[in-house]
Amino acid sequence: MWFKNVIFYRLTEAFEYTQEQLQEKLIEHAFHPCKSQELSRYGWVSPCHLLDDVQAHQVHGMFMVAARKEEKILPGAVIKEAVGEKVAVIEQEQARKVYKKERDQLKDEVILDLLPRAFSKFQQTAALINPAAGWIAVDASSHKRAEELLSHLRGTLGSLPITLPDVNQSPSAVMSHWLEQHDSIPQGFEVLDECELRDNVLEGGVIRIKGQQLEDEEFVAHLEAGKRVVKLALEWDEQLKITLQEDLSIKRLKLSEQLQEKMADEAAEDEIAQFDADMVQMGLEFSKLFPALIEAFGGEAQRP
Repeated sequence: MWFKNVIFYRLTEAFEYTQEQLQEKLIEHAFHPCKSQELSRYGWVSPCHLLDDVQAHQVHGMFMVAARKEEKILPGAVIKEAVGEKVAVIEQEQARKVYKKERDQLKDEVILDLLPRAFSKFQQTAALINPAAGWIAVDASSHKRAEELLSHLRGTLGSLPITLPDVNQSPSAVMSHWLEQHDSIPQGFEVLDECELRDNVLEGGVIRIKGQQLEDEEFVAHLEAGKRVVKLALEWDEQLKITLQEDLSIKRLKLSEQLQEKMADEAAEDEIAQFDADMVQMGLEFSKLFPALIEAFGGEAQRP
């Protein structure tokens, strides 16, 4: 159940819900499948299939929540073809031209007709809330997907004062400096063999490097030519391997061999107990990683 991607948000006010209070709120906005004429649905589900009706799972003061999205699959080509057939019939039988407004009405009719027979695509997104440490981590590869969950949580609770971390130094500039001056890398971080560079001048100029020593002359030449690091593979505290983006989001999070061995030695026989153990360990690692990232980029910017 470890997150594969992470976007951190800072809680700007205390999150003071008990598990019972949070559960009561989430159950009011629980997920229900699409009705025959609906294009999509979004709602809360259990973060673990073994927990059944528990939408807010709490362990050691942290909450795990999960939302499911259902979208009906209606290929644009199928809709276009069906609308075209209806237009052709009207123009032939009534000897007149069908214009845009009527085409749009026909398109709505086609969608309503196809919806009951459409297949569904499901997507589940989880979030870990640590009120004591003051952060929320969302398992999402894009800010759009993370904001979708947080917007639903905000609507569920009535308010959710959060913000993305704002640091004093440009992550892109700092990561570039790390690769220029390897002794500047903060303690606890180790640069791995993968990064992405972007050209400041040439739009669309991107270089992806994988499996190569990042101190090679060829690589350093790219930095000297003005290219900047926008993604960098790192190992944190010999526990986690991550690809850090310039917006401080994390992709491709993996456990180090050392942490995998530790967790294997401490594995629980019961699946729910193992879920709880994973959740606690992940929360502990995030509670160390998040402040370390903030500090690495000059600390949080002071807000007015």
